[in-house]
Amino acid sequence: MKSKMRMQFAWLCGVPFILVLSNSMIIPALPLIQSALKLTPFQVGLLVTAFSVPAGVFIPIAGYLSDQFGRKTIMVPSLFLFAIGGAMVGIAAWLLDNPFMWMIAARILQGIGGGGTYQLAMALTGDIFQTSERAKALGLLESANGLGKVISPIIGSLTAAIIWFAPFFVYPLLTIPVAIGVWVTVREPFDEDRRQPLRQYVRAVGRAVSRNPLSLAAAYVAGALVLFMLFGVLSYISDVLEDNYGIEGAIKGFVIAIPVLAMAVTSYFSGRWLQKQAGKVCKWASVIGMSLVAGGLVLAAFTDNVYVLMASVSAQGIGSGLALPAINLLITGAAAEEERGMITGLYGTMRFFGAAFGPPIFGALVVTNKILLFVTAAGIVVAAAIFGYTCIKAPKLPGSEGGDPSGKREKKRQTDDARPRAPLPGRRVPLR
Repeated sequence: MKSKMRMQFAWLCGVPFILVLSNSMIIPALPLIQSALKLTPFQVGLLVTAFSVPAGVFIPIAGYLSDQFGRKTIMVPSLFLFAIGGAMVGIAAWLLDNPFMWMIAARILQGIGGGGTYQLAMALTGDIFQTSERAKALGLLESANGLGKVISPIIGSLTAAIIWFAPFFVYPLLTIPVAIGVWVTVREPFDEDRRQPLRQYVRAVGRAVSRNPLSLAAAYVAGALVLFMLFGVLSYISDVLEDNYGIEGAIKGFVIAIPVLAMAVTSYFSGRWLQKQAGKVCKWASVIGMSLVAGGLVLAAFTDNVYVLMASVSAQGIGSGLALPAINLLITGAAAEEERGMITGLYGTMRFFGAAFGPPIFGALVVTNKILLFVTAAGIVVAAAIFGYTCIKAPKLPGSEGGDPSGKREKKRQTDDARPRAPLPGRRVPLR
């Protein structure tokens, strides 16, 4: 990566790091929040749901808007909205006697802001990097996302020890500098001519999907499943560490951070490897990664030994770190620049809901039959891996042989399609 790109990309990596704080940072504080406000477990869980649902819904909307008006134009205000929403939660908790409903409203506002962050950073990375370095850059974005997952429970535990609503004030402290850094340093290659009327835009996205519908579907399913399984098992491990082994607080946060750190490190190195391979092994990387996820699930099904459990979820972390950069590369390479925001936005919604619904579904089903749950989950992942092996097509990276830098060929084809054609000899052209 050229030296002039490092600073702006470093700020861009701050965006996925910030988004991870949204739920992961307050999870360690939920018992304290429940006790302070005298809430039921369902009510305190709404603080997570109130963020996740609006964020997941707004992701594709933000993708469309970014295709029309530019990534930074949508992403930076979204970051400020994310920061303001977090601060409003903390202020309500600090100053009001009955703050719960105001906290929920502020979390909804924060979720809308969160929907315009990480996936736009991914789309902007695809816009900026017009060589095989795109693979490395996307791997770094995934690593920043993973690093946030490692650090956020620790930050949440330490700040909640000061006072239960303190974690909410961390959001503006970290987010506002990142928003300013992205706006000032990142240079976006936005072309005003790529704006399209909604009907034409929908058709363009439809063409992007129709070129590789099964490949995109396999990638969407893989990305959602990998995160669904990882965070479902992490929630199970969290309960086991506390209930069976008495590991609580910051120590539990550090233990849970091990598999997430494995995912972050693997993401970094797999991104570098995919760059050298020019995206040719994306299919194999995703399939092997999902196979590791399935193997970790099977291993976790038949043991309660804490060391074996940690080994199994670490294998899932490694598999996720191998699969996700490859899937990211496929998604960003599946569309031209003017449709990339929507394509990555839909992918982001799938990922977001996968991570959000994994913990409650695993929590509800694991008490019924743990072995059946984990083995069934592994079977679903294997089926998705077979689907991916059959359908995923390697992306053609800009700068690689046969690649299409920035979708220029697609743009030219659309322009040619729209250009009036000369009448054929001997044919009468009706007057208008």
